[in-house]
Amino acid sequence: MCYNRFSHAGGWEMEADGIVVKGIRQGLLINLGEGPWEERLARLAHRLEAGATFFRGGRAALDVGARPLDSEEIRRVQALFARYGVELWALLSTCDETVLAAVRAGLVPDLALGDRVQEPAEPVGEAGPAVGGLVVGRTLRSGQRIEHPGDVVIIGDVHAGAEVVAGRHVIVWGRLQGVVHAGAMGDAGAVVCALDLAPTQLRIAGYIARSPEEKRRRPVPEIARVRDGYIEAMPWRKR
Repeated sequence: MCYNRFSHAGGWEMEADGIVVKGIRQGLLINLGEGPWEERLARLAHRLEAGATFFRGGRAALDVGARPLDSEEIRRVQALFARYGVELWALLSTCDETVLAAVRAGLVPDLALGDRVQEPAEPVGEAGPAVGGLVVGRTLRSGQRIEHPGDVVIIGDVHAGAEVVAGRHVIVWGRLQGVVHAGAMGDAGAVVCALDLAPTQLRIAGYIARSPEEKRRRPVPEIARVRDGYIEAMPWRKR
């Protein structure tokens, strides 16, 4: 059975075989639904093949729920989408193991990371060639610096005295204590995420902020972005 409906967010949804495809601001959100992994993957392949014309050239975020997936399983998913000409840019899960594997594969683990503010603080020039993300699988210590024109994902901590500069988003799968500059080329829609967000200095495009003096007893994952002319940090939502 397949049917379309308008979502509460004003977009649209299509559902078939328990797989829900929803139109969102960043492209498509595909929810695999409940069931064994291999069976759900087979149904996803069938769905992509049946709607090849619809899906080709699109970009998608895949919600796999609480399933624990390793790097090899995520590569299979990426290959499946690539076979039908779909860019898989995000993989959402409530399982930490899956989120870590997704980040290592260069995928975004939260839809909020694809958000863009409506009015950037500084004009951004015409789009140039697409720039891929940089995944750094180690801790950055004092005196070390990472600079990249695209997204930067760090699987480890960023110590005080270390510096990260990115043209787009910065994601730290650990504690961020050093200096970080996201959207360094003027993109005020860039965000900074960390499991423990406590930077010495945080910059997004032309905006600057510092961590508050008071220390939290229990750190929580947070995402920082520009809102209403200043940098705001909020809990990093889990799905």
